[in-house]
This record gives sequence, structure tokens and C-alpha cells, in this order.
Amino acid sequence: MISLFLKCLLGAAAVLLIAVLSKSKSFFISGLVPLFPTFALIAHYIVGTERTMKDLRTTALFGLYSLIPYAAYLVAVYYFSYKFDLVWTLSMATVVWLFFAFILLVGWTKFHPTLGSNV
Repeated sequence: MISLFLKCLLGAAAVLLIAVLSKSKSFFISGLVPLFPTFALIAHYIVGTERTMKDLRTTALFGLYSLIPYAAYLVAVYYFSYKFDLVWTLSMATVVWLFFAFILLVGWTKFHPTLGSNV
């Protein structure tokens, strides 16, 4: 239970930092905060303690590929922000992220050679 509470505190601290930075002269830095590997550290620790180092490497590799949907989301936000209001921009960018995440998951499960094997 304490572990769950600490994870919640990390998330709350990230949101607080984003809110503070978004009001500063360096508001653009708030876009860097979500990229701090808070949740990746948690995921990697859990995978590293409950599974093999090979599984940790696979998780890290998939994390690298997961940058593709995030990059597509950012490109969509940038592009759509010229044409639509905030709600439409973020909504459509989220759909773009979902599409690319779906493609990534389908491709990963179909083409990743070690998926399902514990060699």
C-alpha cells in the first residue's frame, strides 16, 4: 500500500511541476516533464524484479518503439493547432496516438521474434 502511495506522489509531483512551469517564462519546459521516466522507472523496476533481464531488455526496446506514437501525437498537436481550437486539436492528436499505438502493438505482437518465448 505504501508503494502505491509513493507512485501516486510521483505522478502528483509531475503534474504540479508541469502546472508551475506552464506559468513561467520558460513554459515550454513543461513539455519536457512528461518525458522524465517516472513511470518507466516504476515499470522497469517491476519487470526487473519479477522477470528476467532479457524481459527487461525487451521492455526497454518496446519503450523505444513507443516513442513513435508519442512523436506522431506531437506532430499532430503542432499541425492541428493551426487549424482547430484546443479541444479539437488535443482530441484529434489523441486519436492519432491511439492509431499509431494500435499499429505498434499489432506489429510488435506479429513481428517481434521473442514474444511468447522465454528463452
